[in-house]
Amino acid sequence: MNRVTGVGGIFFKSEDPEKIKQWYKKHLGLQTDQWGTNFEWRQAEDSTKKGFTQWSPFSETTSYFEPSQKDFMINYRVQNLEWLVDQLEEEGVKVLDEIETHEYGKFVHILDPEGNKIELWEPYDEEYDKIVEGRTK
Repeated sequence: MNRVTGVGGIFFKSEDPEKIKQWYKKHLGLQTDQWGTNFEWRQAEDSTKKGFTQWSPFSETTSYFEPSQKDFMINYRVQNLEWLVDQLEEEGVKVLDEIETHEYGKFVHILDPEGNKIELWEPYDEEYDKIVEGRTK
């Protein structure tokens, strides 16, 4: 079974998230909203299915990346999060929290050996698509 299937999001700290979103909008053409932007793509196994990668600047004072002291966090798309968490725990990987379930997927956070916080996301792409569509209207 695949563990990671792609990048689900790139999150980074910013002195002024609104200003940086506007810069990326003006100079690189990102269609930003209050969260950042989404990159939509088609899944390799079934090109009729959409997938998404979220891009989000956070306030430099956010505690969301803790306990990591880094200024970024990567979200990886995964399959079968419960199974993966069991495997990671058996392998001695630090799992930081319990799996959270939302209408658009399941999430959990781990730490790599260098203290980088990693977010694992088992997406419900059909539901996430509804949220993305709602943001663009």
